[in-house]
Amino acid sequence: MPVELFAQPKAGSRPVYCIGESKGDSAGLSDRARAWMMATDYKAKAGAVLLVPDADGDVESAVIALGAKPEDALYAGELGKALPEGDWHFEGAPAHADLGTLGAVLGGYAFTAYGKKPSRRIGLACPAGTDRDEIERIAQGCALARDLINTPTNDMGPEALERVVRQLGEKYGAVVQVITGDALLDRNFPMIHAVGRASAEAPRLLDLTWGEEDAPKVTLVGKGVCFDTGGLDIKPAASMLLMKKDMGGAANVIGLASMIMAAKLPVRLRVLIPAVENSISADAFRPSDILPSRKGITVEIGNTDAEGRLVLADALALADEEEPQMLIDMATLTGAARVALGPELPPFFTDDEALAADLADASARTADPLWRLPLYAPYAERLSSKVADTNNVTTDGFAGAITAALFLQKFVERAESWAHFDIYGWTKFAKPWAPVGGEAMGIRAIDRVLRQRFGANG
Repeated sequence: MPVELFAQPKAGSRPVYCIGESKGDSAGLSDRARAWMMATDYKAKAGAVLLVPDADGDVESAVIALGAKPEDALYAGELGKALPEGDWHFEGAPAHADLGTLGAVLGGYAFTAYGKKPSRRIGLACPAGTDRDEIERIAQGCALARDLINTPTNDMGPEALERVVRQLGEKYGAVVQVITGDALLDRNFPMIHAVGRASAEAPRLLDLTWGEEDAPKVTLVGKGVCFDTGGLDIKPAASMLLMKKDMGGAANVIGLASMIMAAKLPVRLRVLIPAVENSISADAFRPSDILPSRKGITVEIGNTDAEGRLVLADALALADEEEPQMLIDMATLTGAARVALGPELPPFFTDDEALAADLADASARTADPLWRLPLYAPYAERLSSKVADTNNVTTDGFAGAITAALFLQKFVERAESWAHFDIYGWTKFAKPWAPVGGEAMGIRAIDRVLRQRFGANG
């Protein structure tokens, strides 16, 4: 990460003064900073950074305006873009200092794997009372998710995604098993096989386990569609431009898993990722095909571009067989979720009221936006099929995010708690803490809930 954190200010580090969103709020500033703020007619709006020169014209300090709410603290991300190279410290901690520091680190993120020049190095001392290791743990999980989504499919297909999971397992001492190609049929994962069989890279189910066997079971399932052409119901060209991000659910659960293992959370973690590419060939599955599933439910294919729910269904059925205390799936699943809530506010679905309340609270406290949508049971009838147990889509085009969640719910019966997150996985409009590109969505809030529930410094 271009912003490197330190536990204590280094010798010679320069101060960053935090003020509120008011021009008169200048308490704690140096005389030079206060005079420069007035001389430049500095507008104290959230995230506005003012660089203050010394007598020789070099930058001696910086001023940033931050509001008092948790979400305002992330505007410190502008520091990651605006500060000159060198070492810095907060002169007076910002409100919600942990989020402000995290925002500065996330704001300094840049994806440089393909020749983009690395950003300058900035050192930043953590304010008193914050935990550098904790902030770095979260920042690194978010950066991992961003990196995976930003990587194009020619370097992040099913085989590459398998390598990522194996490397993560090796780092944390987890066990990784992979079921590949026709072995998916032998092991009863017919829908994962059907969706991925047309690709030059064989479909596979990635299965990572970590932690003590008798610990509470937490299972994460991520949609790993590494590219989605739409299949035979092919997408328009413009709709394929961002389909490298269709494995955003997998990227996010990988980022979340890294947070959980780095925190040494006392759980039995399992990560399941159906990794496929929805391609077009003579072997592609077709509209009107009827697919068996691991659960025994037969599925009529109304549209091959609704493939993510098919691979998730087989993985969820496997996860559910272990009766986990917590089962979470994440997927870039529906355009309907974006129509309903836009690209920045991911919906989640659960029938566990306590979990819904915990997620809403964690979302607010971590400034990680989430919004609950209902599992409205009457809409399930719209998934009916005349020839199979269910269709994978409805025909009326309404409530697409809800009906997709209801489809997945058919494959979850035994888990104590289940939540489905329909994320976009992409920052469409740059924010101070998030450049345009792949994004971690919801995993900071989920991480907080897991730590609260399973006993690690919530």
